[in-house]
Amino acid sequence: MAIRHVAPYTEEWLQQPASYVRQVIDVLGPEVADWWEGPSDPRDATLRLADGTALVWDEESGWRLGAFVSGGRGTHTELNGIRYLGHGLLPKPERVPSALNDARAGIGASSAWRPCYRSHRNCRDGFDVALDFYTRFIDA
Repeated sequence: MAIRHVAPYTEEWLQQPASYVRQVIDVLGPEVADWWEGPSDPRDATLRLADGTALVWDEESGWRLGAFVSGGRGTHTELNGIRYLGHGLLPKPERVPSALNDARAGIGASSAWRPCYRSHRNCRDGFDVALDFYTRFIDA
């Protein structure tokens, strides 16, 4: 299998995280009331949850949970009371619900400390290859 590199800041590159996020949404099911992609720098996505909180993913820090303050399509989301879920940038979608429950309970790997696993400015660090795995998984 050949490694495929997507050119940064192209439409395909901007859309890359959506396949991974959609898999997480599928696992969370009806708990997700709405979702949208944010802008780049860093690329992110917001999942509005049925309980009024929001789960935000970005390409530097992974998933975080908090009370939704503001945000919408094409803008970065603002949260209060943030807890990072841990488990890296791309935890397997089926692991996100348990990490979310831990964050809600304030236990486990979740933390108020912001991890920084990578910089969004480093477009050639192999992260897009990991994202591409989820794109190919969906397309198969």
